[in-house]
Amino acid sequence: MRYLMFVNKKISKIIILVLVMLLSSSCTNKHIDTIDDNYRVFYQIFVGSFSDSNNDGIGDLRGIINRFDYLNDGNSESKTSLGIQGIWLSPIFESPSYHKYDVTNYYKIDEDFGTMDDLKELIELAHSRNVKVILDLAINHTSTDNEWFKQFKNAHINGETNNHYYDYYVYKNADEVIPGKTWNYLGKTENYECNFSTSMPELNFDNPVVRQEVYEVAKYYLDLGVDGFRFDAAKYIYLGDDKQSTDFWAEFINKLQKIKEDVYVVGEVWSSDNETYTYISALNCFNFTLANAEGKIAETAKNGDVNLYTKYIVNYQNKIKSLNEDAMLMPFISNHDMDRSAGFLMMANKFPYVAANLLLLGPGSPFIYYGEEIGMKGSRGGSNTDANRRLAMRWGDDDTVNNPEGSTFEEKKQTNGTVKEQLENEDSLLNYYRKLIDLRNKYPEIARGDYDYYKDSTNDMGGFIVTYNDDVTGIFHNCSLTNEQSVNLSNYDFEQIADYIGCSDIAKLENNILTLGPQTSAILK
Repeated sequence: MRYLMFVNKKISKIIILVLVMLLSSSCTNKHIDTIDDNYRVFYQIFVGSFSDSNNDGIGDLRGIINRFDYLNDGNSESKTSLGIQGIWLSPIFESPSYHKYDVTNYYKIDEDFGTMDDLKELIELAHSRNVKVILDLAINHTSTDNEWFKQFKNAHINGETNNHYYDYYVYKNADEVIPGKTWNYLGKTENYECNFSTSMPELNFDNPVVRQEVYEVAKYYLDLGVDGFRFDAAKYIYLGDDKQSTDFWAEFINKLQKIKEDVYVVGEVWSSDNETYTYISALNCFNFTLANAEGKIAETAKNGDVNLYTKYIVNYQNKIKSLNEDAMLMPFISNHDMDRSAGFLMMANKFPYVAANLLLLGPGSPFIYYGEEIGMKGSRGGSNTDANRRLAMRWGDDDTVNNPEGSTFEEKKQTNGTVKEQLENEDSLLNYYRKLIDLRNKYPEIARGDYDYYKDSTNDMGGFIVTYNDDVTGIFHNCSLTNEQSVNLSNYDFEQIADYIGCSDIAKLENNILTLGPQTSAILK
């Protein structure tokens, strides 16, 4: 009888434990599938280089639609797609260039990329899979082919000071000296501001009509169903005057939030953290300190000191939260304006795997540049062209997308394989990204928790202590290239390694001592 009672109690405990686990699993999956905030993994798509649907060699919106199962197949249990939760589209508006950052008509989709109906279909498909869509919106400048600029130029040449477009762009007398900005001949005795190119004149945001004009553009696409925007060259609204630029963005974002309360916005302020902090009160900004070959992600991934990395993340988080309680970390490794990360993170040493861990096992809303998940390469090189950073996605099938005009990067330098090849290799970088994003999605606290760094480490292994809904989670990294490392966690109540991922199968927690193999990360509960 005593044995039966023991068995019954044991069975009861097992049943209760199983029910708790099922309930927990159900809640977690429900959270993943119904995520309703902006803490998402985004995928940056350079549209003209991604996937071609009509055999003209240029990527288009229909190509993205056709490839959407690769990005997110709508089933968090399938484990067969990347599982991203947002896409950022490079500019898709009518433009004379391949990159489309010089807009001629904000209300027309460039014919290279498709139609407005294609955009609507893409948005509908994305939303059906709980993926947000943000557009790259360059509003500080337009193309000289834009009708606004044509009217502006004619008005100045003809002296029509009452013309509606006379003050649409920034201009000055030719003999007036304004340092720190670039100017080009407008006509007669005037110049117009053009900090990126003579074909990209700067709009005049002192003119309330211009402010209303760009607001109407944003409103049009929000009403269409777009979830938000990446704002190009955010500090160029008033170049050299961060306070004035920030005031504009605060006003602008406030108006957008009245249209869509949870509008997703991120600004490009390519500068030091101190300058970026100025803008954080108005909008989230990309973190450039973490990115690029000299950035903290690459530096740490290449056998660097994890503790310097974790301290930076926590200090940055605390700073931006003090400036704006809704601020989020927006990390990335590389983007369309940088040499691709596979060029400075050597695949042979598994550095891209470690960098992916640092990017995705941390707070905020991280961004992956298309092709980064397969180790695509591309750099300006001696040709000094950004087209080499925006090469055609390497599908490895019959996709007809070509490299953009002006590219010179040699095909023989692409040594890391195609999507097709990597899908067939269980240990490929692509399959690693899929597993890693799935792991991140499994634990909502990774993106949303309050972060502190582990302060007692005496070696190159370190991590975060994350608090979320009164639950404490540990996220630890060993970025050593060859060495197994351990830390003493006796000050914490961690009971188990919930998950681990990396280039080693060594991950154990014994007597409060966490041991990880090289280039491996673990999640502790």
